[in-house]
Amino acid sequence: MARYIGAVCKLCRREGTKLFLKGERCYTEKCSYTRRPYPPGQHGQARIKLSEYAIRLREKQKVRRIYGVLERQFQKYYFDAARRKGRTGEQMLGLLESRLDNVTHRLGFAFTRAQARQVVRHGHVLVNGRRLDIPSVILRPGDKVEIRPKSREIKEIVASLAQVEKRPILSWLELDKANFVGTFKGLPVRDEMNEPAIREQYVVEYYSR
Repeated sequence: MARYIGAVCKLCRREGTKLFLKGERCYTEKCSYTRRPYPPGQHGQARIKLSEYAIRLREKQKVRRIYGVLERQFQKYYFDAARRKGRTGEQMLGLLESRLDNVTHRLGFAFTRAQARQVVRHGHVLVNGRRLDIPSVILRPGDKVEIRPKSREIKEIVASLAQVEKRPILSWLELDKANFVGTFKGLPVRDEMNEPAIREQYVVEYYSR
């Protein structure tokens, strides 16, 4: 499956905000965006006034990069959300937040979504007691996500879980830290998804043009 393998710090600089793609490093002075808060490239420091189209394009790219999905897959989430009842933007974010790799990251089993994707792909995650290695699976309310017993000594997973208290508490997830088990309780709450800030209405306007 295709995936982005370039320098992720350039993505934060391109979008003009921290996307928290490198875990703990993003909170330190080593963060590339902190040191160089302007777009990459020869003309990165030039003043550029964005058009209405460019503003919406950049917001779409930002959301896509936060969740680590490519354009075709992102479009599928949008059009699926557009067919559902309720606000399209919130429905789209709900689908992205319900992905197995995202939930694995949110529960604290990985520092980043990219690392969570790898943890899932390598078969370290069980969903309702069965091993599942497809990061894009959409979880349903009540699904239990856990690290399989043989994988609970992996140092990256242990280190990430040790830092879980520093992350925002989300009402739709429940974590049993001692047993490496989490529960996807229900649909994500929009007001709790603010790191980084997302303006999903711009994404809707981009695809509705």
